[in-house]
Amino acid sequence: MAMASRYVLQKNSRSNLRFTYFQIMFLVMILLLPNFSWSTSEPLPTVSIKYCYDGDTCTTIKGEKIRLACINTPELKGKKANPIPAKQARDFLNDLIIKKEVSIRRITKDRYGRTVAELFKDGVNVQELIVKEGLGEIYQKYAYQCEWSRGISVK
Repeated sequence: MAMASRYVLQKNSRSNLRFTYFQIMFLVMILLLPNFSWSTSEPLPTVSIKYCYDGDTCTTIKGEKIRLACINTPELKGKKANPIPAKQARDFLNDLIIKKEVSIRRITKDRYGRTVAELFKDGVNVQELIVKEGLGEIYQKYAYQCEWSRGISVK
């Protein structure tokens, strides 16, 4: 008889643990729910661009350095420098957004402390435009960060 009651206690304690696990998961979901936005219509924050160093790096008037997400443009300096297309990409970007207010979707910080972000001018994705204009390419390693570049592969 003692064995049977011990078994029932063990069985009940296991089911109580499962129940407690589901209670915890439910509470976690409820706590996270207020931070979740069902609507994507909230406007993005805006920044004013002071200048763009190259085709994928800009600085705001407040000094925030922005690395354009999901793309790579030719380098101006260094071992892999390709100055002519690099200047074309930089000049295109400066003409498009310098001294202008743009919307920003901040994603993360890179190893240099720059904000990795998508920029939008009048609702147009700046990174996607640079790629379409042939001035840059999708940075495959980070393509997952931007909705427009997911699933697009470079030949």
